[in-house]
Amino acid sequence: MQLISWNIDSINAAVEHKSARGEMTWDVLNQIAARQPDIFAIQETKLKAVGLTKKQAQTITDLFPDYHIYTNSSTARSGYSGTMMLSRQEPLSVDYPIINAPGDMDLEGRIITLEFENYYVSTVYTPNSGSGLARLEERGAWDDAYRAYIQALDAQKPVIFSGDMNVAHEEIDLKNPKTNHNSAGFTDQEREKFSALLRAGFTDTMRSQYPEQTGLYTWWAQISKTSKINNSGWRIDYYLVSERLAPKVKTTAVIDTGLRQDHAPITLEITINK
Repeated sequence: MQLISWNIDSINAAVEHKSARGEMTWDVLNQIAARQPDIFAIQETKLKAVGLTKKQAQTITDLFPDYHIYTNSSTARSGYSGTMMLSRQEPLSVDYPIINAPGDMDLEGRIITLEFENYYVSTVYTPNSGSGLARLEERGAWDDAYRAYIQALDAQKPVIFSGDMNVAHEEIDLKNPKTNHNSAGFTDQEREKFSALLRAGFTDTMRSQYPEQTGLYTWWAQISKTSKINNSGWRIDYYLVSERLAPKVKTTAVIDTGLRQDHAPITLEITINK
């Protein structure tokens, strides 16, 4: 089974592709469609609260015919955050969970979970701690609530989950760890919360496959014109699986997006009974 996960940073920018960046995003989306993944998870859709527009829905359906499409849009702030999942196989159930996160986080469309006979597949867009770490305390509460949610799923069936988790776990996971030690996404608290998630019974598939590989990143800052050219990036997008699924993982990879900065899609191939 092939799965792909991507923080697209606006479905509409891809569908309209009227700018140079939009064209690059559109090209990547077409590359993913050509791969025909079994499940495609998307974060930061930035859809309106009501979901896909008619044009957006038609474009996605044309690219991914015969897929089942599920969206979870922010109702707290339209056009913000949001997630989407596309699945070739119809799931037994679909959940847009409330995890008792602080503030408006439960209203920001951050999680979708698909249930299949032998496993769950879930995607998440983890809140950013924000400028000046203004949201760090709330982010920590989110991490605790999310970990409890994933553990509850895992108690029923093994889980495959992916997304932009907004944390580089170890120093190897970003180009400049020393100068970013207190930056959002690389604070001691955020890193420890991710460690706690792993200790709860889950495997970071990419680091498991490439335990010592440096320069393995999934995000490059748009604010820096040379971040992608110099590979000055961060690894903040993940595929995690229940530990009992880890031996079934075949490959993981980052899809090459050329000069496009921001997030790159990640892939997971796993042998599992559907």
